[in-house]
Amino acid sequence: MNAPISPERVLPTLNADGTRNRIRPRLYPGRLHSRRRVLGWSLITLFVGLPFLRIGGEPAMLLDVIERKFHLFGRTFLATDGVLLMLLMLSIFGTVIWTTALVGRAWCGWGCPQTVYMEFLFRPIERLFEGKREDQLRIDKNGITWRRVGKNAVFLLLSAVLGNVFLSYFVGVRVLGHWMTAAPAEHPGGFLVMAVTAGLVFFDFAYFREQMCTIICPYARLQSVLLDQRSLIIGYDEKRGEPRSKGKPRPGNGDCIDCSACVVSCPTGIDIRNGLQLDCIACGQCIDACDTIMGKIAKPSGLIRYASQESLRTGKPNKFFRPRVAIYSALLLALFTALALVGRKPQADVTLLRGIGAPFTETGGRAVNQIRVKVQNRSDAAQSYRIELVQPSEAQLIAPENPLVVAAGEQRATSVFVSLSVQSFVGGERHALFRISDGHGFSSDVRYELLGPEGKKP
Repeated sequence: MNAPISPERVLPTLNADGTRNRIRPRLYPGRLHSRRRVLGWSLITLFVGLPFLRIGGEPAMLLDVIERKFHLFGRTFLATDGVLLMLLMLSIFGTVIWTTALVGRAWCGWGCPQTVYMEFLFRPIERLFEGKREDQLRIDKNGITWRRVGKNAVFLLLSAVLGNVFLSYFVGVRVLGHWMTAAPAEHPGGFLVMAVTAGLVFFDFAYFREQMCTIICPYARLQSVLLDQRSLIIGYDEKRGEPRSKGKPRPGNGDCIDCSACVVSCPTGIDIRNGLQLDCIACGQCIDACDTIMGKIAKPSGLIRYASQESLRTGKPNKFFRPRVAIYSALLLALFTALALVGRKPQADVTLLRGIGAPFTETGGRAVNQIRVKVQNRSDAAQSYRIELVQPSEAQLIAPENPLVVAAGEQRATSVFVSLSVQSFVGGERHALFRISDGHGFSSDVRYELLGPEGKKP
């Protein structure tokens, strides 16, 4: 039974009969491709090298999930920093909205790991093994050859390398180095994470490819509500290009000669001349392709270019500043300010809690309050925290464990007792001030309300 034929193409990655349309883009070197390659390799170098960089004796980035500690560029964040994590996620989401309103999906085409690794690592290796676009399509048609087997072997090796680099962000390069020289049975969990990651990387870049952008990634769908008429996109200047000629320019026609260079160079297989589409990742490869053709037929470049929908329609310059961008900028500034303020964490967190049981006990004319002192050591070394009662001066502090020794990154609690004459209480309360310090620059003054009998009337 023959497969039904769709009257229109549903997706650029599907043929009319529903079979996979494998995208094999032709490379047109140009100014945008050169700039993207420099940025792409800078990002790859950063991703591979960041786990090896150390700041203040700690990794520049280590997401230690087991110990529930995150080291980010010289700062250590603990599992108790929930507000900070919330602000960080809101800031990232706000940045995505702000960036999209300004420059559309520039992130997808210039900074997304999917695009960076595909276009500047895996695809160049593919061209090295299999040749140009026409050669790759021939292999697709004729079946597997030793060239494709060799390419996939290199892809698998690179996937394993990237899987290990990914794992180093969670265990550190020192632990990873030990694991790599030991048998997998000694660290089955880590080996499984690396193997699954490597398998997913290989599946993505060897087979799934552009479908990650056109089917899986939700950003394209968000684009429709985040963009407006003044957002920067890649667009075809229809006024200049139409009506099209075929093969060479003709008097009275537009500059487009319907060569399809923009189509065969697109990594997602779309025709940018059909207008803005969800599958466009704003990489600019169609711009380089079109500019190359325009140069050959002695026409000015820019038939396909970065522009807003408004500027393409009216011919006026792009206008970036508008109320939406101003509001997004103000909100983003507020989020970053809050993140900076909350992120200025001290070297320790101190919490005073009332003891379990009666709020106070009365004996020999004195009221005794039991207080729980909890200290979270945020530093990278064990510290000894001395507990002092600054006010009231006539009170007596009884601390069975003073100073309190807390290991690096750990939290400990101890009970202290404050004894004060019942006559010192006013309305059953008395203000107290505790000072907790480690003798190395950290000191925290914490106020507390002591409870007692009615005593004096306020």
